[in-house]
Amino acid sequence: MRKVLFIFLFLISFFSLTIISCSGKDESTSSSTTTSSGLFVAVGDNGTILTSSDGTTWTSRTSGTTEILRGGAYGNSTLVVVGFSGTILTSSDGTTWTSRTSGTSNNLRNITYRNSTFMAVGNSGSIFTSSDGTGWTTRTSGTSQSLSAVTYGNSTFVTVGASGTILTSSDGTSWTSRTSGTSVELNEVTYGNSTFMIVGDSGTILTSSDNGTTWTSRNSGTSYDLPGGTYGNSIFMTVSDIGTILTSSDNGTTWISRSFGTSNILRGITYGNSTFVTVGDTGTIFTFSVRVGDTGTIDGISWDNRTSGTSNILREVTYKE
Repeated sequence: MRKVLFIFLFLISFFSLTIISCSGKDESTSSSTTTSSGLFVAVGDNGTILTSSDGTTWTSRTSGTTEILRGGAYGNSTLVVVGFSGTILTSSDGTTWTSRTSGTSNNLRNITYRNSTFMAVGNSGSIFTSSDGTGWTTRTSGTSQSLSAVTYGNSTFVTVGASGTILTSSDGTSWTSRTSGTSVELNEVTYGNSTFMIVGDSGTILTSSDNGTTWTSRNSGTSYDLPGGTYGNSIFMTVSDIGTILTSSDNGTTWISRSFGTSNILRGITYGNSTFVTVGDTGTIFTFSVRVGDTGTIDGISWDNRTSGTSNILREVTYKE
């Protein structure tokens, strides 16, 4: 009898320990979560600033200016937005914005942050650099042409602008003029997969794989102006002024035109948090979310129209990781 009782108590103890052990494993698995602190920032006319954590819901922010805002960048824990009349605004969270002194009245058109440096470019060959977005230093570009965009890749800054202007620099201080082979306005430059890509008026697309030294003209298949471009998920994308998007999955060599239900001018596009976001006239915002397993073959067609809450022109969108 004692032997039977001992076996019974032993089995109860064994199964109790087994249940406790399994419960602990399940709790550990279910408590695993992921979070994202990313932020999309769209800017435009009349001092418009909109922010969104997911590209779907957008919130209007008070910028403190009525100037046209043209570009934004994030670095050194700071968001920086630039615009006309030398406007520079900074924010640590995208909600509250502070005006900074740029030292110029020229229109500033674009900004990037790379290599521990903010770089803003604009009219009359203006180039300004800053380590923190607060104090700015004037740089000599060597050109009087208006500069529309700037980016950084493979230890090289590249800025582009009017009359086919292309300048490159390894340090942001000394600049070298490059031959573009065109005289049209160049609107945007971006970098991805060891390739620089420039888009411009009249369907112009140029690519370079040697740090911006030599450039090859690509057939975009359109004669419409291309105001913006980006790289993400192994794809180059550019937007047009007739509401279409062009995509390339072979480093900007061949392009496919995509139409997705708008005739509004699209002016800017970016990629972040597995999502492409494009913005344009009358407050237009569209998003395209990349699904798990998608590659450079994604069609770029299934875009979602988002409510921006503004009818102002949106000129650029950037992503803060």
